[in-house]
Amino acid sequence: MSDMITADLVDLDLSADTKEAAARALAERMVALGRVTDLDGFLADVAAREAQMPTGLDGGIGIPHCRSAHVTEPTLAFGRSADGIDFGAPDGPADLIFLIAAPAGADDAHLTILSSLARQLMNSEFTDALRAVSDAQAAAALIRGDEPDAPAPAGSTDAVASAGAASPADATVTDDTTAEEPSTERPFRIVAVTSCPTGIAHTYMAAESLENAGREAGVELTVEPQGSAGFTRLDPQVIAAADAVIFAHDVPVREKERFAGKPTVDVGVKAGINRAAELIAEVREKAARGEVTSGSAPATPVERSGDSGEGYGTKLRKWLMSGVSYMVPFVAAGGLLIALGFAIGGYEINKAPSVMDHFLWTQADSWAALLFQIGGVAFGFLVPVLAGYIAYGMADRPGLVPGFVGGSIALTINAGFLGGLAAGLIAGGVVMAIQKVNIPAALRGIMPVVVIPLISSLIVGFLMFVVIGKPIAEAQKGMTDWLNGLSGSNAILLGTLLGLMMCFDLGGPVNKVAYTFATAGIAVAAPSDSAMKIMAAVMAAGMVPPLAMALATTVRGKLFTRTERENGKAAWVLGASFISEGAIPFAAADPLRVIPASMAGGAVTGALSMAFGATLRAPHGGIFVVPLIGNAFLYLVAIAAGVCVTTALVVVLKGLRKPAPGAAPASGEDGAVRTAETKQPVAA
Repeated sequence: MSDMITADLVDLDLSADTKEAAARALAERMVALGRVTDLDGFLADVAAREAQMPTGLDGGIGIPHCRSAHVTEPTLAFGRSADGIDFGAPDGPADLIFLIAAPAGADDAHLTILSSLARQLMNSEFTDALRAVSDAQAAAALIRGDEPDAPAPAGSTDAVASAGAASPADATVTDDTTAEEPSTERPFRIVAVTSCPTGIAHTYMAAESLENAGREAGVELTVEPQGSAGFTRLDPQVIAAADAVIFAHDVPVREKERFAGKPTVDVGVKAGINRAAELIAEVREKAARGEVTSGSAPATPVERSGDSGEGYGTKLRKWLMSGVSYMVPFVAAGGLLIALGFAIGGYEINKAPSVMDHFLWTQADSWAALLFQIGGVAFGFLVPVLAGYIAYGMADRPGLVPGFVGGSIALTINAGFLGGLAAGLIAGGVVMAIQKVNIPAALRGIMPVVVIPLISSLIVGFLMFVVIGKPIAEAQKGMTDWLNGLSGSNAILLGTLLGLMMCFDLGGPVNKVAYTFATAGIAVAAPSDSAMKIMAAVMAAGMVPPLAMALATTVRGKLFTRTERENGKAAWVLGASFISEGAIPFAAADPLRVIPASMAGGAVTGALSMAFGATLRAPHGGIFVVPLIGNAFLYLVAIAAGVCVTTALVVVLKGLRKPAPGAAPASGEDGAVRTAETKQPVAA
């Protein structure tokens, strides 16, 4: 830390009266030394970090800090305020203020040094010495851990040296502890994880506070600080031997599943600093009661990607989309392989013998059979993967086994796609219920690998085979029969609806529902003609929005910003490849014009595709699988018609705006239309 803080970065008479003014005063010293290149930019980063969580700590300490691209090297500035400055600490203003500035790419060594300062702040001898020191040089030396050039007041030289240089463990050892008789009783063991958004200060202060409180409580406490410099994982044996877990964090705990199955207290990082002793007492009480609930299980994928206050409906949608997102690659790979097999070997290729028994390197039919059979194997995973990853979205990895088992049973009893949905939801619910049961300590270690898979698979298997499997299979058969019976106006109406859904949110949940509906129909060895028509209509409609945006930016470029015109060039390729998301930049900038226009074009294309009787065996590929499409010419006509409709509507709707003379309009972040040159609002 020799270069991190010098006397020039110390202000023992800080006159600021607000935390913003204090940060500016200390940051100006960093600028003067060339440690910060942009004062306002750096202060904006400090303010952004402060907005996440107040940086005031009990004991009169303020520790504003951030990582910033405007910092040239890790730097620490210190200020002492006579009147105190409010940094949001529960016990009042702070008189010791540390401003920590870390570069955006700070190296691990410097961050480790900064973490040592955070630990020192939990030592009362260190903070008392800082309040008593009389000159900037001595204060800088104290913070660095050097021997001061001049003795500090109140005869605190020895205290200063020990506070700055001694390890936290040394600072808490007393003669009384060494004189105690060793205990033969096994101590209570706790493992803890601390982390904060920046990973520089609070992470290590909470670790130090918990370790000190653990020594005072006579427990064996081991902490894993997960800071910006990375983290060293606790030994798995230490975790396995622990009686309880404390999480003190403001960002997700990394690899949280390592700690599952133990009594757990889960709090914010500041609670780890200010209430360490209370947390230890609380987790010991939970252990005494045998209280092991789902709170000790890792956050599920859905919980990690969303807000804690999300409703059940939102979570249900995300659970289903979790399964669909993992299923789609199997659909694409398997479907394209099967389609290529048909293209090379004809529609009789599904009757070819196994390539294990008959394969000739020089025979095209053998290669076609190989492609078809590999694709068939990939398709065989669709329903189990759908069910397994719905359960995974609900209950994380413990849900995979019962989910896959339930999905495989759905295939066995011909419950198909609907059975996979039901199996996944049941498996996830069963695992979540098991995780809420209080488990004896002797069983906790085998819960994830033996007990949960065994019980959940048994329950899911029983329900799928005996209780709900047959009704779901009947419903699946009824839906298939209905699709096979669609013709005339009914088929056109279905194509219109699917086209509207594909273009409503451009790759979002509604789009995925329509796509999954279509792919489920062709995910069989011999899909019906109706199922292949539905697949064709869905892919055609999904190609319309990006192709239409690309055409619109070509024919009326003045209606679009320069960035949108560049996006339009990429949208040609994305649309041709059946990637509806290529239109998202346009919809995000102008949703009220782009989305309705896209839906209109998609509805036209879906309806025409069904009316023309176009069929598609491949679930993806865009124009690259046109040779595999039945009635390919009319299929392309349907796509062209939808693209023209959407393009015309977008041009008309955008043309209703009156841009300023000589300037291309652009949509600002606030939704106002602005000219490219002046950035001033114009009529919308």
